[in-house]
Amino acid sequence: MSTASTWPRWVNDLFRLLPVRSQFVLTGNVRDVYLTPTEDGTVLVPLLECLWEALRNRGYSFMLVHDRTDGVRIHPDSPANQTQAASLTGLRFQDGRAEVSLAQLPRRVRGLVQASGVRAALVLDYASRLAVNVQQLSEAEFDFFAGGEKLARLAQPVRTGDGSAPLFNPLMWICDRDTDLPSWYLLDNEPVHLLPLPRPHYEERETAAALLGPAFSGYGATDSSARAAFARNFADLSEGMSLRALLDITQLARAQRLGVGEIADAVRSYQVGTPDSPWKRDSLRAAIRAAEIDIARRVKGQPQAVTKAVDILMRSVMGLTGAHAVSRSGRPRGILFFAGPTGVGKTELAKALTQVLFRDERAYIRFDMSEFASEHADARLLGAPPGYVGYEAGGELTNALRERPFSVLLFDEIEKAHPRLLDKFLQILEDGRITDGRGNTVYFSESVLIFTSNLGIYVPGPDGERFQNVTPGEPYEQVETKVRRAIENHFKYQLNRPEILNRFGDNIVVFDFIAPNTAAAIFSGMLNNVCHRVREEHGLELEISAPVREQLEHWCTSSGSR
Repeated sequence: MSTASTWPRWVNDLFRLLPVRSQFVLTGNVRDVYLTPTEDGTVLVPLLECLWEALRNRGYSFMLVHDRTDGVRIHPDSPANQTQAASLTGLRFQDGRAEVSLAQLPRRVRGLVQASGVRAALVLDYASRLAVNVQQLSEAEFDFFAGGEKLARLAQPVRTGDGSAPLFNPLMWICDRDTDLPSWYLLDNEPVHLLPLPRPHYEERETAAALLGPAFSGYGATDSSARAAFARNFADLSEGMSLRALLDITQLARAQRLGVGEIADAVRSYQVGTPDSPWKRDSLRAAIRAAEIDIARRVKGQPQAVTKAVDILMRSVMGLTGAHAVSRSGRPRGILFFAGPTGVGKTELAKALTQVLFRDERAYIRFDMSEFASEHADARLLGAPPGYVGYEAGGELTNALRERPFSVLLFDEIEKAHPRLLDKFLQILEDGRITDGRGNTVYFSESVLIFTSNLGIYVPGPDGERFQNVTPGEPYEQVETKVRRAIENHFKYQLNRPEILNRFGDNIVVFDFIAPNTAAAIFSGMLNNVCHRVREEHGLELEISAPVREQLEHWCTSSGSR
């Protein structure tokens, strides 16, 4: 057999336990492809092919595979294997297949698991579909699982006479989840071993990337160092993906004739449906260069906040967010946390940034987090788990992002969301992806996330009463220091979640109170808009007397600019 290090870890675990375990439940990443050593080199093959290659290297003669659609089929199919399988099971094979009822299958294969001198295996493929409802088994389904439990006890290790250690002829269940089998089947059943199949780790993705490299245009003309760099880059960009996803990315790259230097475009095409990136457009970079002046005209009285937000946005557009990390992850393109008093321009700045990025201020997707304060709000935002009411509809956030992967996501008043929901945001901020209730993964790697909050304006006092932490007229530096300290205390000590604060990093943008002269200018502009609208709609000139104007201005500027 090939060296252990070349096989997936679960294969090594399987053969380590085959001398003492008669059944294995393979769960998790079971529909992936796997790196499999063969005489012609390492290849990527589905689970059954990998499993058979490993069994063949251990001296197994054949493998029976059962699923509810095709019955029992023999692999590899040959007259000799059919004859041997028929003698052990009593099944009649035609064209490599045999029909048998589910309830009778355990009795039929008893001769296989108790065979002497012959090594063979039985694989129950798509075992998650064997029972309609594992909580309420029909009589035939119960007879099948009870028979399988008895097989686990009756099986004996097989000696082949070649001096090798005795190994069981195993029965292997391939399930999406271990909960797809009755709970009593796995409970205190020592002969049955649960064997989870994880997503591929970095080294496996790197090896697979090297195998897939020749499918990319220009790969043959590169030297060994360039090929190694390509494999590392592909492995970095595909973090958290299956090897089958790498195959799909390669197929897309081949169809779109993407070269080795365009692997990021190939991954983006797989994740969001297009290889084109608006972040690389020259027009966007030109807009960013002029953004600070243009936004300052719109968002008045917040020079420090505008400057910092544009700086963060510039790093995001240049792809420098998270550039310090060792590996290139799929984190969101940009993250901003707007904090400050109400009515000072936080949402307006978010609209202005959206206008710069997508030339349409309405292109942002807004979520009022006060609507997600209940314990199960994550089901509404990300989709309910399977089996729960409404899970087919998906989540509001995941559906919106799937439709518009290049977008600004605005989460208003994030502190009002249920703390349980913050766990989901932690995953989004760190990994840049999340899986909804339907099992579909959505990616945040091409989106900009903006959180707004009123944290730090009012804070709890020693007696439990809230008091105003910052007041109008204080220097901006003092307001910024107090607000940032209050935000840190909220995440560290009230929520006990400092890791979420760490994901925001230095991207916290603190807004100042609106100064009286700035508020007056904002009021004047809004009142002119009203007069202009009356003129356009009704052909009338609106005249406002000085006392009325003064009273309106007082009402409008007494608390922020809203």
